Amino acid sequence: MPKAKTTSESTTRKLRKAAAKPAPTHDEIAARAYQIYQERGYTPGDPMQDWLQAERELAGAPKPKKATRKTKVVSIAA
Repeated sequence: MPKAKTTSESTTRKLRKAAAKPAPTHDEIAARAYQIYQERGYTPGDPMQDWLQAERELAGAPKPKKATRKTKVVSIAA
């Protein structure tokens, strides 16, 4: 009967797989950041955010979740 994978074994495998993938080069990140700028229609934006997004995409990291804003309705009786 095969042994069930433990959490630490699967985590270790994921880390090894990620470590085996070479990090993106400066030129690759720059090219992807420029593509993001082009996809935005050449409109002004934050170049640092484009760069960080390019790094995440090329590294295969999951996209960060945006914080959701919760609204509260308050009734005031007059």
